[in-house]
Amino acid sequence: MVALLMYLCVVSALGAPVAKIKVVKRYPHSTASYTEGFFFRDGLFYEGTGLEGHSAILITDPKTGRVAQHYELPSKYFGEGIVDWGETILEWTWQTHQGFILDRTTLRPISQFTYQGEGWGMTRTDKEIITSDGTSILRFRSPYTFDPIRAIVVRDEGVPVQQLNELEYIPVRGGAGEIYANVWHSDRIARISPVDGKVLGWIDCTGLISEREKVNGESVLNGIAYDAKKDRLFVTGKQWPAIFEIKVIAAAAR
Repeated sequence: MVALLMYLCVVSALGAPVAKIKVVKRYPHSTASYTEGFFFRDGLFYEGTGLEGHSAILITDPKTGRVAQHYELPSKYFGEGIVDWGETILEWTWQTHQGFILDRTTLRPISQFTYQGEGWGMTRTDKEIITSDGTSILRFRSPYTFDPIRAIVVRDEGVPVQQLNELEYIPVRGGAGEIYANVWHSDRIARISPVDGKVLGWIDCTGLISEREKVNGESVLNGIAYDAKKDRLFVTGKQWPAIFEIKVIAAAAR
């Protein structure tokens, strides 16, 4: 028993530091929205939802939760990550290898594209689109062809982090920035170096909603959006009743 306790103590001491959060504000969110993609732009939330027959792209007013624009995917598709690129929005799907390009303002379909593998999360830098596929690998893609350019393996203390899901790129002045990633069925967000995939830290979002507020076991944390102009960070989850603006409280130094 003593040896087991010593082992558990060592394991808990390993890995990147874990930061807590403070809730700044709570915004309305529809429990009908099975969130798979999420970003903030020009004062509005953009959301891609999943499930066959229920997948859509929604543009909503943060204050009221009112849907200003929406586009419903054909019923055979399971919508996944979304990203804005110029005057367009790109969305891909889970297992059907089909992506869509829409006008960002009207959500009018413009064209389609294909790709290999599963589609999970999506975000972007000024030059590349970054995607996840449920593994520990993040791929950097051309925004014009969607072809992979390079890839990184996400590791925490050398251990691959699996089931990376919704993504958000966070610019850092004078640096390469960071990729924030949800881990499916986890209440933690990984902060990842886009250079080498190293996990720089974790953000613990445990307890944002109560168990009674969850629709079912799949009502998990999934959705990260960043307002660069006002330095605001938002998170939500699949069929959650709220979107939360949060502040990250730095982890204590070891």
